[in-house]
Amino acid sequence: MSSPREFTLITGASSGIGEALARRLAAERRPVALVARRTDRLERLAGELRAAHGSEVQVLTADLAQPGAGAALQAETERRGIIVDWLVNNAGFGTHGRFHELPVTREVEEVQVNVAALVDLTGRFLPAMVERRRGAIMNMASLGGFAPGPFMATYCATKAFVLSFTESLAAELRGTGVHVLCVCPGFTRTEFQEKVDTFDTASLPSFVWMTADQVAEQAIAAVGVRSVLVNGLMNTVAASLSKHLPAGITTRLVAGMMKPKGA
Repeated sequence: MSSPREFTLITGASSGIGEALARRLAAERRPVALVARRTDRLERLAGELRAAHGSEVQVLTADLAQPGAGAALQAETERRGIIVDWLVNNAGFGTHGRFHELPVTREVEEVQVNVAALVDLTGRFLPAMVERRRGAIMNMASLGGFAPGPFMATYCATKAFVLSFTESLAAELRGTGVHVLCVCPGFTRTEFQEKVDTFDTASLPSFVWMTADQVAEQAIAAVGVRSVLVNGLMNTVAASLSKHLPAGITTRLVAGMMKPKGA
């Protein structure tokens, strides 16, 4: 086992916002531990970060949809002497369509990755942060967490949980030295959008989109400054409106926007 050293552990680091966060943190010479299912992608990214920045990078392969993944990941960090100073719970995925037409096993996996794994990892690494009186938890939610999401019912419900859970933790941990941040992006150009191919993203105007780099930059800057970050002006306005409009109106608006192709 190597000498213990503080790392930022990033789940879902093989692509999208997770990869963008890894690149930015490595550029700041912060040691990073990359977690995802795809070892080849992680190794390729780790090699790039080491070559570009001389960063210390650890690769940890884990499938957070599997029971026991959190315990195994914690054990591996301990074996390698990795102290998790920042935990970035970024791993997640979404499904799209009418709930009764979607495979229920995939919906349950979505809850496992987006919610259960996030709670599990937070519960495993947070106590040591509190004991050290420093550290940070960054949980990736979504603009979709602010209102019900017809045709993405499970996804939006999981992100509503993440938003509520993170805000609660932030209140509990005030004064402990541990910072907690919930990041709520809107439409972001990543593989996530490419995989949800039943939704016509071409109908959305260009100004509603952000890049993964923009989201990552804003998220890192917000740690220790606020507990909730809604990325982008348009998304901030939308989140605010969702709090003040009647729920029925908000739900109908979302349903019209998220209606599957050809429906």
